[in-house]
Amino acid sequence: MYDIAQGVKALIFDLDGTLADTMPWHYQAWQKACLRFGIVMDTAFLQAHTGAPGWKIAEEVIAINGKTGIVSPEDIMSIKLEEFLAIQHNVTPIEPVIALVRKYHGKLPMSVGTGGHREAVEKTLEIVGIREYFDIIVTANDVTHHKPHPETFLKCAELMGVDPAECEVFEDGDLGIEAAHLAGMIATDVRTWYDSTWSEGMGQTRE
Repeated sequence: MYDIAQGVKALIFDLDGTLADTMPWHYQAWQKACLRFGIVMDTAFLQAHTGAPGWKIAEEVIAINGKTGIVSPEDIMSIKLEEFLAIQHNVTPIEPVIALVRKYHGKLPMSVGTGGHREAVEKTLEIVGIREYFDIIVTANDVTHHKPHPETFLKCAELMGVDPAECEVFEDGDLGIEAAHLAGMIATDVRTWYDSTWSEGMGQTRE
């Protein structure tokens, strides 16, 4: 099992694609929401925006499709959240990362720092069985500036009472890794730790 870096006194975990294999289901939800407005979103676009808040993703995909001023980000986001919550039960845990959570629970302060919407975040943590491990959860609803801005992770450190330089961040997105570096933290990329179901032809939805 991976062990944390020397001198680390607190752990911060991204959620989507780090603790939980949610991205295939987020993609399905984005696709369905966008198609209602005649907008196309591909996997490359969403992968490049991993860690960004929903409003930012919606705003940019609207612009790319030439729908600025015609379609509102709020409309797409509302439908996307509705679609995601309907299939969220399909989300699975990313065991190598969750094993670290279990290993250090009660030994080091831990928090979740995510660009996700709080309602979806709380439910995902419950689905993968780790809600009880985290007292500190910083979501897109809790900050003004989102990844790659370091505010999310700096707020986690502040709430844990640990110096940013003594925090290790576990991430699967380029924006999150940049945010961790800007926060002066150790950044660990978990993308090589597991095989995601992330692809356009991913698995079947369980009803």
